[in-house]
Amino acid sequence: MDLEQDASHPGMVRLSGTLICASQEECEIVRAHLPEHISLTRAEPGCLFFAVIPIDAMTWRVEERFIDSLAFAAHQARTKASAWGTKTAAIRRDYAIIAADRSSGPAGRD
Repeated sequence: MDLEQDASHPGMVRLSGTLICASQEECEIVRAHLPEHISLTRAEPGCLFFAVIPIDAMTWRVEERFIDSLAFAAHQARTKASAWGTKTAAIRRDYAIIAADRSSGPAGRD
């Protein structure tokens, strides 16, 4: 998604950052649960864009765009209750959320 598309959704919420594994075991958990997480997230109402791309063997780049804060909140709630959310809860995340042209700093689950 480019910036021009972002501008067409003034209430859009954007999450950007990294998922950082500390061990091969954590990497295996990510690889095991990521396909379903991606599929479920992309099917959510209000999901404009969702990608989790490997940077190296232990780190993934995470980019999300949701139509508004309600859709993003629903995504966060679903994620927290999912297998992805429970199995990857201890894995380090370094995210920033930008909502309605304001940055809210580091984020929680995704």
